[in-house]
Amino acid sequence: MSNLRDLLFSEQDAPPVGAKPASSEHRAGTATATGSYSLTPGTAVRRSIPGSDFKDALKARIHRRLLESLELSSLLLQDEKSLTTLIEQTVQQLLAEEKLPLSAEQKQELANAVLNETLGLGPLEPLLQDPDINDILVNGFDSVWIERNGKLYATDIKFKDEEHLLHVVNRVVARVGRRIDESSPIVDARLPDGSRVNAIIPPLSLDGPLLSIRRFRPTPFRFEDLVTAGTISAQMAEFLQLAVQSRLNIMVSGGTSAGKTTLLNVLSAHISDEERIITIEDTAELRLQQHHVLRLESRPSNIEGRGAVPQRELVKNALRMRPDRIVVGEVRGPEALDMLQAMNTGHEGSLTTIHANSSRDALSRLETLVLLSGVELNQRSIREQIASALDLIVQVKRLPDGTRKVVSITEITGVQEAVISLQELYVFKQTEFTKDGKVIGHHAPLNLRPYVEEKFRDAGITLPASLFASAGGD
Repeated sequence: MSNLRDLLFSEQDAPPVGAKPASSEHRAGTATATGSYSLTPGTAVRRSIPGSDFKDALKARIHRRLLESLELSSLLLQDEKSLTTLIEQTVQQLLAEEKLPLSAEQKQELANAVLNETLGLGPLEPLLQDPDINDILVNGFDSVWIERNGKLYATDIKFKDEEHLLHVVNRVVARVGRRIDESSPIVDARLPDGSRVNAIIPPLSLDGPLLSIRRFRPTPFRFEDLVTAGTISAQMAEFLQLAVQSRLNIMVSGGTSAGKTTLLNVLSAHISDEERIITIEDTAELRLQQHHVLRLESRPSNIEGRGAVPQRELVKNALRMRPDRIVVGEVRGPEALDMLQAMNTGHEGSLTTIHANSSRDALSRLETLVLLSGVELNQRSIREQIASALDLIVQVKRLPDGTRKVVSITEITGVQEAVISLQELYVFKQTEFTKDGKVIGHHAPLNLRPYVEEKFRDAGITLPASLFASAGGD
């Protein structure tokens, strides 16, 4: 509870409690007992309490009375569960004292709202409790969007004003021991549950504070889940599983929100539990299940511009920690050269991701990142390093209908005439784009055995012919 002073804040002055309630109009969706929101396909997310002006005023009044009635020094001694129970009981008591004609459901809804304002993230708390929401995007105090199943939906959840939103942003960054103000207007961090947070405020943001929260499943995906969802075929999943076990170096490529980190987590699940694994990330998102995992996270500079520890330094240090495998969450800077050198010097079976729209683009971007290292290397030397280090590129893509697919698995076969040679083993073939915007297609192998098959044999793994045989003459 050391951050309690940062987490407990008073709302601004609200309209008087006796203000005239806003008219109650019927809205699409179903009201929930928790008073958060509901969602009907094709509609916005709706808050369920009618008369939002009256509700906000009452909530602000109860919140102020709550802070006045509780002694801060005693709260610091409470554990989280006891503190939550105490605050909930106090809020219920204060609501009873108001003697307003509210139903038990409305009282519980208001109690939850006050509790969210006191210990949670205010209007965003119901969204954080919904496991089906992948992204929460706050574009301003009156504009909150969510992503569900790859598609964006507008909500009618609003903050009172920009100052209310800024309070919540400050609370988010306070949870991770960071600060945000005009001198440091950008924060990229993670919440205790693993969710990734990016916040940016004026003067860099012209329309008020902006907040983006990327959420992760409580339980990691498995290949079986991806096959069921149609993200990948059973043949591709089995091949990649064997590739990880055979210690092939694999790079997952794709655009923003294409599912790179999700796939990297799935791949990492097939690393032996007997190996020593070091993960290196800008913002920790990987959740490896093995017992011998060491997690490293880069650090930004402090307010004086000092103390930054970039990913490159972590990659260099990881080589001194006797790793069996190195997993780089995303290669995005000069650490690309150190990662390639690690792959080429005995650290086989390494995994990483990169932002790129195709396998060929991924190699071009990797070349560019290597040049950022400042080491004098000609183009041919860089390409030979890449071809020698990497074995497979797995390309993922978010399609127009919001679904995420592994669209190709490509192997690197060498360098010919100063050009890196690629061979596709599996592809996603789109056959139709329906009127309602749905992509129809299927995954298919290309009837080619991998050039790197010898590495599988060295690991004692025989690749069955059925992995590369297409059905129906594809």
